[in-house]
Amino acid sequence: MTFSAWLSIATLCTLGAISPGPSLAMILRHTVKGSRRHGIVAAFAHGIGIGLYALAAVAGVATLLHQFPALETGLTWAGAAYLAWIGGQALRSSGSVLTPLKYSAVNMKQAARDGFLTAFLSPKIAIFFIALFAPFVGTDQGMLSKIIIALTAWGIDTGWYLLVALGLSHSQLLPWLQAHSRWIDRITGIVLIAIALSVVLL
Repeated sequence: MTFSAWLSIATLCTLGAISPGPSLAMILRHTVKGSRRHGIVAAFAHGIGIGLYALAAVAGVATLLHQFPALETGLTWAGAAYLAWIGGQALRSSGSVLTPLKYSAVNMKQAARDGFLTAFLSPKIAIFFIALFAPFVGTDQGMLSKIIIALTAWGIDTGWYLLVALGLSHSQLLPWLQAHSRWIDRITGIVLIAIALSVVLL
């Protein structure tokens, strides 16, 4: 894997992590209704779910391309088109209102369960990873590259939500995210479209 390909994947994983949505609401819930430790546990569990999903997705795409090499171009274009579509949706978004879900206090086991399942049972995340990896995973992709991709997705996701859980205890992170969610969506949309175009033009 080239550094430029890894950088594109890392950028997309970062944008996917910081984009406001159900995962962020879940981390907020456990941090606010529980404690900083609850949020940290949920963040780690969410990252594990993302890492497993990423590894399964990259392995599946690589296996499919190995068995049917002619699909590589089609998957590349389809993945780029989906990333561009996500970018368009983000550009049209009016911004997300982030509020912790109104549930009773939870224990550590529930925090870990919710963190993992929010990531692992999301069909949108599955589609996102397949679209993300299709343009960058070739038939000659080795196991080390697959592991690097999965670790990248895991590390970025875990790191971001750890920052969220820790930041809620000391700063105005939530109000900042609420105030700037529209701009986060706009920037995400522009970068996604730019990467999609670079995939099909380069």
